[in-house]
Amino acid sequence: MRLEDIDEVMEIEPVAFGSHHWSHQSFVNELNNSMGNYFAAVDDEVKRLVGYSGFWLIGDEAHITTLAVHPDLRRQYIGERLLVNDILEARRVGARWITLEVRVSNETAQKLYYKYGFKNLGVRRNYYQDNDEDALVLWTENISSDDFKVLLTQRMTELDELVKQICDQEAGRELDGTNKNGRKNLVKERVSGSEHGAAASDGQAPKSARKP
Repeated sequence: MRLEDIDEVMEIEPVAFGSHHWSHQSFVNELNNSMGNYFAAVDDEVKRLVGYSGFWLIGDEAHITTLAVHPDLRRQYIGERLLVNDILEARRVGARWITLEVRVSNETAQKLYYKYGFKNLGVRRNYYQDNDEDALVLWTENISSDDFKVLLTQRMTELDELVKQICDQEAGRELDGTNKNGRKNLVKERVSGSEHGAAASDGQAPKSARKP
């Protein structure tokens, strides 16, 4: 993610998170946060940002701070691909564990995280400021362990097959004329990384790991 992406990010952010969302300045701060690693999923065909995610690297722990997909483009595995990217990037920059918070009511997100080896290790009471909802605190095992690598490889193989199925379905609809709205397949997005500044956040960063 780059500073010039923030305007498009802000088209998604309030829709995805409601009143509990980051401001434009929050993202500016995060992209200048030396601990921050932020990524944008972009549909290269139409040059449109379709999702984003990021984490803080604190020692050997990566704390996922945000993950969102445009509401019109869900169920195309964009969020899952962003999560995989976070895991791979966290390992690349030296993290051994990944943690995040998720709303107790968000069973869809929980199912995704459990699929990738996260475990529930606690509860943060009244964590979310908009409605005082509790958050589950999830952690992975050591992401450099052989067991986790096997799990990740398996899940990535499954994900590639699911993405291929969607691409094939979209291609078929375009050929037979049933794709009437001209919607392009947005699971072909690329994920681009952040450009870090030297300055740290000003301390006003919102609570992390928001999930709608």
